[in-house]
Amino acid sequence: DALQAKCDELERDLLVQRGIGNDAHGVGGGSSALEGRGGTMTRSSTLKNETRLHEKLEKLQEELNQKLKLHCEDQASALELAKDLASNKDIIKGHEETIKKLNEERDRKDRAMEHLTNELTDAKSRTKLAEQQYVGLKNTIRVLQEENDSIKKENRLLETRLVSDKENMVGEMNKLSEMCERLKKEVDMLRSLKSEEEKRTSWFGLSSTTSTKASIPIPEKSPPENSNSRKFDPKISVVVPTKPRQKITAHTSEASCVRYDGTGADLVATGSADSTVKVWDTATGALRATLRGGSSNAILSCDISNGVLVGGGSDKTCRVWNLRTQRMVHHLVGHAHKITCVRLFDNEKKVITGSADRSLLVWDISRQTYRQTATLRHSSTANGVDVGMDSSIAVTGHLDGGIRFWDVRTGNRTADISGLHQGAVTSVQFHPTDTSKVLTNGMDSCIKLVDIRTASPIQTFRDELFQTSYAWSSAAFSPDGAYVASGSSSNGVILVWEASTGKTKARLEGHETGVCGFAWGRGGTSGQQVA
Repeated sequence: DALQAKCDELERDLLVQRGIGNDAHGVGGGSSALEGRGGTMTRSSTLKNETRLHEKLEKLQEELNQKLKLHCEDQASALELAKDLASNKDIIKGHEETIKKLNEERDRKDRAMEHLTNELTDAKSRTKLAEQQYVGLKNTIRVLQEENDSIKKENRLLETRLVSDKENMVGEMNKLSEMCERLKKEVDMLRSLKSEEEKRTSWFGLSSTTSTKASIPIPEKSPPENSNSRKFDPKISVVVPTKPRQKITAHTSEASCVRYDGTGADLVATGSADSTVKVWDTATGALRATLRGGSSNAILSCDISNGVLVGGGSDKTCRVWNLRTQRMVHHLVGHAHKITCVRLFDNEKKVITGSADRSLLVWDISRQTYRQTATLRHSSTANGVDVGMDSSIAVTGHLDGGIRFWDVRTGNRTADISGLHQGAVTSVQFHPTDTSKVLTNGMDSCIKLVDIRTASPIQTFRDELFQTSYAWSSAAFSPDGAYVASGSSSNGVILVWEASTGKTKARLEGHETGVCGFAWGRGGTSGQQVA
């Protein structure tokens, strides 16, 4: 800008000089000859000034052009610098965002580290507590082992005493037997002497009818007591339940099975995936006993009768407890896979177990040491089992949709009804008053009443609200066999049907989730119940 102003000023001076020259030239033309020389000198000086000013102007113009060129280059470089500055600002902004994210990530990591530190501290405290509990359990186990050793010693002493008493009793029995034989011989001898004496007196004319025969009274046979304690009393009428009487939070995990006491006592047993079998009072809902079946053994099936309780599960074994002492009396080991069903015999002296290893085992638990009495093998896993009233016939429901009948005394299969259900059979039950009929529940969401004599279903029970989704879902007769009932796996509704017509009698609501275990109690002092 300064150079441009200077150029403008020089141009103005040049124009002024030119104007002065012209004026001088004009004046010189009109003056006298005397003045011609002075005008010539003035024009030459003006031309010199003009030439000098032209040179100066050209020089300044060159400087101005150079300055303009430099200015353009500076502007181009400034533009490039501005672009670099903008890009650097974007990079800086990206770096700032990255730094912000890294700071947030660092804060999150710090919080996670603090949380992990707290968890580690809690874990250390729990580990310390577990160590203390472990030490306590070791001490308890040691005390129990000592008690067990002392009990074994007492048991051996009792066994020795019992053997000695038995030997003494056998000796006394032998003596009594010898005495009886001797007395029998004496009686026979006296009878023969008496007979000879009568003959002699008759020979001498005396009447032999004077002696009277002693009449031996024959006691009347009393009617045999009903050996089947599970048989329903026909004098008792069955009432269809209408509403829940007790609601019990029984287990910490899924409850998988429920069974009423087979003798009609006011007890009901439940098994669960929390490795426990619990016994409840049906009158009050109070817990009567908690029996544990290991640490990670899901109980899949249980049964209770006359103070004996059995439970089988995923650890391949079946446990037998004495309900009065709440102690395990037998631990039945013999299956290769999980136990899917168990059932006590009527006299509580035997139990039958079914397993995913496709076998059924019959156990004698009447003695101090259990004994396996029969092995029933088949080609499909048994999900349910029931024993007939005479304790000689068993029925099983299988994964292939069929049912099979067994003679538990010999281990032979007596009948086979295949293709009964389109899915697996989940439970079976003999009719409580007619052993020629069997109730089956299937994964095809229908229940069937089967006549053994014709090997075909005589009634099928369905409902739009009923669904069977579990391999251990159960259905049951009412105690008199007039009704059939089960729980739906999808919505928890209890369905009751008339056994004779197959019509739905009642729909009972109360469960929030699906039902897998179902039982209908025959009734004790608390009356008939459904669980």
